[in-house]
Amino acid sequence: MSFDGAVNGLTRRLFLGQDSPWVGQFVFMIDGVAIGHFMEVSGLSVRIEEEKIVEGGQNEFTHRKPGRMTWPNLVMKRGVTSNDALFDWLRRCSGEGFSGKNNKLERHTAYLVLLGPTMFGVGSTAIREPIRAWSFYDAFPVSWSGPTMSTSAAEVATETLEVAHHGFRSELPSLPI
Repeated sequence: MSFDGAVNGLTRRLFLGQDSPWVGQFVFMIDGVAIGHFMEVSGLSVRIEEEKIVEGGQNEFTHRKPGRMTWPNLVMKRGVTSNDALFDWLRRCSGEGFSGKNNKLERHTAYLVLLGPTMFGVGSTAIREPIRAWSFYDAFPVSWSGPTMSTSAAEVATETLEVAHHGFRSELPSLPI
């Protein structure tokens, strides 16, 4: 699914209050389906290795040229919610979902959308404007961890999702969500 198609579908579905009471500034989607709002995202970077070539007789500098690109995994954190979209995707990509497909990994296009402040509201729902979006190629979950449980802690119960991918592209969304 294209980014525009994903954003068009998301425009109709993502309103504040439908996910976590601790709605973050980022929405993560898989093939146009909203997995959820996240309050923290890391790993949005790329590293381009450089190859150094020493030329005989050239002592003033070393030639440099770009090499392989490497992309770290995305790591996202959010408050625990009752929404099962994340676990549905995790089940399809691991365990019985994975073995049911003859151990063939089904990779997906993922989208991370940075949301701006509330743009306007209708009744009890508020719509937020997307500021920037990134599409990630061949994404699949590699780790999930749940909250640390303690009756003495007065913290929000959080979960962490780690996603591997084969690179990303930055895009400017054109529609409010």
